[in-house]
Amino acid sequence: MEANKLRLLCFCVFYLALFPTLRASIAHDAQFWQTRAREAKQAAQKAYKPNPHDIALTFNKHVDKSFKSSNGTRRGLSKYTGPCLATNPIDKCWRCDPNWEKNRKKLANCALGFGHGTTGGKNGKIYVVTDSSDHDLINPKPGTLRHAVIQNEPLWIIFKHSMNIKLSSELIFTDNKTIDARGANVHISNGAQMTLQYVKNIIIHGLHIHDIKKGGGGLIRDSVNHYGYRSSSDGDAISLFGSSHVWIDHISLWNCDDGLIDVVEGSTAITISNCHMTRHNDVMLFGASDGYSGDKVLQVTVAFNHFGKGLIQRMPRCRWGFFHIVNNDYTQWVMYAIGGSQQPTILSQGNRFIAPNNPNAKEVTKRDYAAESVWKTWSWTSENDLMRNGAFFVQSGKKSGNFPKTDIKAKPGSYAASLTRFSGAIKCVVNKPC
Repeated sequence: MEANKLRLLCFCVFYLALFPTLRASIAHDAQFWQTRAREAKQAAQKAYKPNPHDIALTFNKHVDKSFKSSNGTRRGLSKYTGPCLATNPIDKCWRCDPNWEKNRKKLANCALGFGHGTTGGKNGKIYVVTDSSDHDLINPKPGTLRHAVIQNEPLWIIFKHSMNIKLSSELIFTDNKTIDARGANVHISNGAQMTLQYVKNIIIHGLHIHDIKKGGGGLIRDSVNHYGYRSSSDGDAISLFGSSHVWIDHISLWNCDDGLIDVVEGSTAITISNCHMTRHNDVMLFGASDGYSGDKVLQVTVAFNHFGKGLIQRMPRCRWGFFHIVNNDYTQWVMYAIGGSQQPTILSQGNRFIAPNNPNAKEVTKRDYAAESVWKTWSWTSENDLMRNGAFFVQSGKKSGNFPKTDIKAKPGSYAASLTRFSGAIKCVVNKPC
């Protein structure tokens, strides 16, 4: 009994001694993230485009120009007799170069849409990931992906060889990073998510991300100079929280605990392109809450993606902001393809929508939490979309396509299959065009 009392007394003394330290640590963490949030908000305001239709028009001009420069027709695209298999302007920017491995940073010139200008780690050194382990969350081992993404300086992160990385807890980035998996078969799977929280200028390219689980949280290093306590993570593949100038390109994604890609909390200047998504329920969420008007700055381009087998809904689900959904191929959904609430502006152009056989799921669109008298004012426009198997898009509000006067339109949905033919992570071989 006396021994138990002594142990209890020692514990109380230890706890009382430790409590001020814990309280100071929590206060320090709060101050750290408040500073990051303030800086991120300023970056988002700078990245925000007051005339988003101009960005959509510029995107369409690039697509149109790429067809003209290659004497492009759909029939011509289907032959692929030349050395370069690129079928859209983002890919044509880099894939035809047989020396892509020596010119990796050329990729940084290729983003289109709202993510245009995202350069990632172009101005930094090459960092080679040699170790797939992720055992130490506070002092990550040099050569691991976690060690790479927390460094203060810009980095272009590549992989020495093919590997599977099982993240022990969420992977937290700092600014100015590129993850470039070309030349290796890299999977992020069966562990925690990638988190872009209050950061800017990030490129993620060429990964397979799948079977992501909810993370347990705990103490995690989020920069060279700081680590702190994190609550459990949701189990998204990639979570963007208050981040700007992010380009996600040629990623294969499937089967995660929560979403595949979430873009929330005032994120903006985002492009999601050339991705292949399969086997998932809640695919993409843009804007997490009807009550958070800070997401009015959300501006996202979704282009050249293939929404494939086993997808159910949210491709994407949108709130508040402006969303250019262009030249994607929707070959499957169970409930709906594009949805939203809280007055988002959705400009759907040149997509192919193949409806499921279920007669009750032919509608491409879905509005949530609003009566028709309310949502009929939301600006949802479909232009040059190709509807197959009874698919239909319910338009509303003012026509979104109020572009400056021009003859340039998005390539019609009949081009979508060709434009997205090489979506997802692609195999790149050194000394050959990808």
